[in-house]
Amino acid sequence: MTYEEFNAFCGTLQATSHVVQWGGSHVWKVGGKVFAIGGWESDQPSYSFKVSELSYEVLKEQPGLRPAPYLASRGMKWIQHYAGPGLSDDELRNYLCQSHRIVSRGLTKKKRAELGLPF
Repeated sequence: MTYEEFNAFCGTLQATSHVVQWGGSHVWKVGGKVFAIGGWESDQPSYSFKVSELSYEVLKEQPGLRPAPYLASRGMKWIQHYAGPGLSDDELRNYLCQSHRIVSRGLTKKKRAELGLPF
């Protein structure tokens, strides 16, 4: 998946916003909270996303995937797809959707209602 495809896909998810920060990373947020990051101190495309505890345990040992630098070191359950074989584009899109859902659920009911997100 290219950064252009990553940005296009994340832009289709409900109530998202995009900002370029942290040295040129493509940062996607829902309700002001980060759910996906494209790029992170690397010349090779990399994608970081929040996962469930179970997914974290399964994915962190897979070739091309690792606990996301900085985020995972702070105890957060984030995975970074940084090399092959990693995830297929379809699998990556699925995890991006799940990350969006996880972060959305962490918003207040009031904020979810303002954004038109399901409860």
